[in-house]
Amino acid sequence: MSFKYHGTCHCNQVELLLTLPSAIEQYAARACDCDFCSDNNTMFLSDKRGELSITSTISLGHAKQGSGQAEFLRCVNCEQVVAVVANVEGHLLGAINSECLHDSEKLQRPKLINGPELNAKQKRERWKGLWSPTTLSEPD
Repeated sequence: MSFKYHGTCHCNQVELLLTLPSAIEQYAARACDCDFCSDNNTMFLSDKRGELSITSTISLGHAKQGSGQAEFLRCVNCEQVVAVVANVEGHLLGAINSECLHDSEKLQRPKLINGPELNAKQKRERWKGLWSPTTLSEPD
């Protein structure tokens, strides 16, 4: 059994669908303590056994931070960060900004993670263990 959760950016130009193997009440978003995540008030949610689908009617802003391996996706209209993605061993993996989910209030209390303390290899290994296989659709 899987559980599907919908979300959007503030202006509804970006639609998100997160499929999880367990009910959302079983999850806590991860709050990274890096400057970018703190400044943008982002907390991410994913499950390596789930799936994330990102569909945008407008081109997304792509920004790299820290080690430059991952891309933070932002709606260029309302400026909300909607997800973070990375190509890991030929697979697109990602995590949704939990603030975009319509059911975000059902999540457990966020867990703080220390992103800047990991080196590039450690980050990829963490992402492989946590992030969801992701599909991304946006105009060219």
